Amino acid sequence: MARVIVSMSKRAIKDRLLHIATLGRTIGLSGEMKIHLHTDFVEQFTTSQTFFTKDRVPLTFSYINMQRLTIKIDNIESVDLCKKYVNTKIYTTYERTREVCKLKDEEYFWFDIIGLDIVDSGINFGKVIEIERIGAVDYLLIKHTKEFLLPYHKPFVVSVDLDRGVIYTDGAADLLEVL
Repeated sequence: MARVIVSMSKRAIKDRLLHIATLGRTIGLSGEMKIHLHTDFVEQFTTSQTFFTKDRVPLTFSYINMQRLTIKIDNIESVDLCKKYVNTKIYTTYERTREVCKLKDEEYFWFDIIGLDIVDSGINFGKVIEIERIGAVDYLLIKHTKEFLLPYHKPFVVSVDLDRGVIYTDGAADLLEVL
């Protein structure tokens, strides 16, 4: 049985980069900044790792505090220099994500789930076009004749077959009929 999806990011940009965080406001006078995570995998954030901006500008963090959700960009020691990075989206590669982020059995990255077909009672009910986290529950946004949300947990999701590109469900037809 499939478990809760492990999220990374909802949207990827060209050349297989994955949005994992956004830099926030500056803190103090030494160049510290808030970081807003878009991932469940904080282990990706190490001081030796190079990340990228949307324009593929490499960034390395010299300091990371995940308890306070703060970072310092390597070689930037003043508030004025950091301000140009406020609201900058931080990316990593899909390959590095697969290397660093270890999944348990029946856990999947969002980027592996998006695009899969939904099959319920042998009938194809469309494709997963997005995943929404509402509260503590992940929902698959399915594109059929119209769009609908399917909770990603038992009893709705029976199994996931990445090799065949299919999520087998029970109850998708019922949800669609309600709409």
